[in-house]
Amino acid sequence: MPPPTFPSVNGRPLVLGHRGASAEAPENTLAAFRRAMELGADGFELDVWRCASGEAVVIHDEDAARTGQTRLRIGRTALSRLRELDVGRWRGELFRRERIPSLPEVLDAFPSAVVNVEMKSGHVPDLGLALEVARTIRRHQAEPRVVVSSFSAALLAVFRALAPDVAAGYLLAPGALWQARAAAAVRLLRPAAIHPARQLVTPARMEAWGRAGLRVLVWTVDDPSEVERIAALGVDAVVSNVPGVAREAVRRATGR
Repeated sequence: MPPPTFPSVNGRPLVLGHRGASAEAPENTLAAFRRAMELGADGFELDVWRCASGEAVVIHDEDAARTGQTRLRIGRTALSRLRELDVGRWRGELFRRERIPSLPEVLDAFPSAVVNVEMKSGHVPDLGLALEVARTIRRHQAEPRVVVSSFSAALLAVFRALAPDVAAGYLLAPGALWQARAAAAVRLLRPAAIHPARQLVTPARMEAWGRAGLRVLVWTVDDPSEVERIAALGVDAVVSNVPGVAREAVRRATGR
C-alpha cells in the first residue's frame, strides 16, 4: 500500500487554527472553526475524546469544567447530555449557546477544510477512540484532508493499524526525554509526520526529519516573527491561535 497522503498546498506551509481561531472565539466550537476559515486558514486543529455513548466529541479537556461550567467527565457522559452544555458563554454573550460538536458534525460542516484531529488520552488510553475516529473519517471519505495525531503511542498504533491510508503524526513536547520518545515512536509507529512544539524546531532537526521522510507540523505558533522563521525552514504546517496573523507571516516568508 502506498504511504498516506499528507494534506498540502503548493509552495508554502498549511496554516491551521489551533482549536479553531481560539484567540477570537470559544475553542473547539463551530464558531471558532468558521472564524479560522474566514481568516484565511487552510483548516484547523481540534481535540477529541470518546463520550459514554461512543461518539468522538470535540473538546480539549477530560471534563467540561473549564468551557462548560460543569465537572461532567466526557468519557462518562452521553452525547445527548453533553450537547445540552453551553460551551460558548465563557467567551462572551456573542457566543452563547455554542455546543460541543461531534467529529462527524465538524467534517460535515467544513467539507473543504484540512482537519488535524488530536486524539486525547488519560492515564489509560481509550483504544476505542482510535476505532471511532477511523470509522468517522472513512464514513465521511475525508482521508485526503485529515491528519490524526496524539501524544499516546498506543492510540496512534491502533489508529495506524485501522487506517493506514490516513496520515498520522506523533506529537512532541519539550522535556528531558523527548528525543528518546521521538526516536522510539518513529521506529515503531512509522508515522507520516512528526508534530513538534515550536521550541523544538531547528534547522538541524528539520534536516534530520526530512531525511527520515517525515512531514513536520508545528504547534502552537502565534508570534509573526516565529511563524516566519519556522515557515522559512520548510515545515509542512503551522498551527496557530491567530491563523490570520500566521497566514500573513507565511505569505511574507514564502511569497505565497
